[in-house]
Amino acid sequence: MNDRQHRNNKSWVKWVVLFAILIAVNFIQLPYYFTVPGEAKVLTEVIEVEDGNEYEGTFMLTTIRMGKANIVNYTWSLFSDRRELIPEEQIRPEGETDEQYHHRQMMMMTGSQELAVLVAYNHAGEEAYFENYGVLVTSIIPDMDAEGKLEVGDKIVAIDGEEVLEVNTLFDILGEYEIGDEVPITYEREEETDTVTIEVQSFPEEIDPEGERGGIGIANPVTDRELIKNPEVLIDTDQIGGPSAGLMFTLEIYNQLIEEDITHGFEVAGSGAIDEDGNVGRIGGIKQKVYASHEAGADIFFAPDEEGIEGTNYQIAVEAAEQLGTDMEIVPVSHFEDALNYLESL
Repeated sequence: MNDRQHRNNKSWVKWVVLFAILIAVNFIQLPYYFTVPGEAKVLTEVIEVEDGNEYEGTFMLTTIRMGKANIVNYTWSLFSDRRELIPEEQIRPEGETDEQYHHRQMMMMTGSQELAVLVAYNHAGEEAYFENYGVLVTSIIPDMDAEGKLEVGDKIVAIDGEEVLEVNTLFDILGEYEIGDEVPITYEREEETDTVTIEVQSFPEEIDPEGERGGIGIANPVTDRELIKNPEVLIDTDQIGGPSAGLMFTLEIYNQLIEEDITHGFEVAGSGAIDEDGNVGRIGGIKQKVYASHEAGADIFFAPDEEGIEGTNYQIAVEAAEQLGTDMEIVPVSHFEDALNYLESL
């Protein structure tokens, strides 16, 4: 082999190695997700209360964008204040498909909207209440006894003959069973009702490292219910998922129901889950949502304070705002009324 052929062969090998490295860097996914700031969506564009009142200011829903991390995104996230890395197991349980994950996120968003309507209507003195019909299975834990017996979308309506119409009842009844017990579960699937016996088993180590807790093998069940309300309200959030817009939905709906404009002309952003009692819960991606709100020109940002415990969303939001050097006011809220009281003080 002459020198020219030798050099050509070495050059060819280098290109092959370089190509393989580029493929690995860009296409091999790591067990992490990365998040970046999303958008601040003006809520009058997505929420319309029948015969609702107009107002001058703005309430904004804040979002993040999330993707599976490759080597590039992982490394970039380590050195970027705008990005955050989240272990895969914190986002979705092992074995959950993309379709199941999307379905679960959409169901949580629907639940968030309904709770927002309930809280807002009750505070405004309008009619809103739930009719409960059972408990929907949203995720199956792999290698537990429910796998192959229940499916995502099944509606549990009874346990050992006792009617189950909402999640808390399900948890209360299952809490009376011990690991090794067999539980008769009655469920509805495609308009047919059946009963299956499921054994209570220890949770996998990644769910319960101590191995002290057990269950039938479903995760994140939700109550199947219908919200009865008057007046009607339309909410269109496209493909946004999750429960984190609950607080801002509630504020927007409430402001359309009453005559007074509680924004006082300000641009108000924020994030936080909401429950039936108006409590504001912790959410993910708070740092990125501060960035998104600042870039959208918000004057005020509401952040869950969780009654002031250590490491709250509010504390993280304040740190993010200081890093940004924003003039946006970061306001702690533990309850819907905290947000109302702050706005009334403006």
